[in-house]
Amino acid sequence: QVQLVESGGGLVQPGGSLRLSCAASGKILGIDAMGWYRQAPGSQRELVAAFAGGGITNYADSVKGRFTVSRDIAKNTVHLQMNSLKPEDTAVYYCKMKVLAFGSLWLDYWGLGTQVTVSS
Repeated sequence: QVQLVESGGGLVQPGGSLRLSCAASGKILGIDAMGWYRQAPGSQRELVAAFAGGGITNYADSVKGRFTVSRDIAKNTVHLQMNSLKPEDTAVYYCKMKVLAFGSLWLDYWGLGTQVTVSS
């Protein structure tokens, strides 16, 4: 069983910064794609930033230049540094990883999400 646990969400004023982290645990043999998605009330879940297969990074246009995704492969973790936050960044942020676990196939796993609220 693989679990993803996010941390680092919270309330921040416009222009502020937050750093999200996500750690994967379990009998993990390998991790391929990993990254962050978000879902605002009444909206569909959308890609924020992610490492695709081969290490290529993808960013939503709305966060380019403000957010940075990073990872520590040895620790099975992925981070999202969010700067210059705007009220429209308010959403639940989810971590997603493509994982090969012992006795399983490559599967996508999601964390439970962490709330980010940008408000004065």
